[in-house]
Amino acid sequence: MGLKVAEDLAQTPKIEPPRGMYPARLDDKGRMKFPTVFQEYLAALPEKKLFVTSLDRHIAQVYPIAVWRQNEDFFDTYREDPDLAEKVAFNAADLGSEAEMDSQGRIVFSPELRRELGIENQPVHLQSFNGVIQVLSEDLYQEMKQQSSQTPRQDVKKLQRAGLKV
Repeated sequence: MGLKVAEDLAQTPKIEPPRGMYPARLDDKGRMKFPTVFQEYLAALPEKKLFVTSLDRHIAQVYPIAVWRQNEDFFDTYREDPDLAEKVAFNAADLGSEAEMDSQGRIVFSPELRRELGIENQPVHLQSFNGVIQVLSEDLYQEMKQQSSQTPRQDVKKLQRAGLKV
């Protein structure tokens, strides 16, 4: 890498993803309008292309294409259990499609993905995690919320002992 390119990269401000959980909805045409904070985040990315899929057939993910390319490289080089990598890559390809956010802040989810996850014309919940936007169905969100609410004080105490700032 040339010195000029390295200097430019070092001066590029890091784009931070949104924090928190946000409600959204898929309309009857399979489009999801992002909350403003997600629109601003995606608009600030150098590449506008996205990959919309699900790895586990339960949670949808919206990947900036640069992050998805890292996953493709991972699948290609993962040697511990190549069959596992192939299965997860198959799920991603089977349910995935490329997309771009339109001028109104919407992206289209493929019909296969909407049907598989039961999110057609439904409310969803968005969170950013590890550089990816996760899209949870209402049912999955409620299930995760219930599980997270069972022992929150003990969970926080354990993580605090491991170094979590409280």
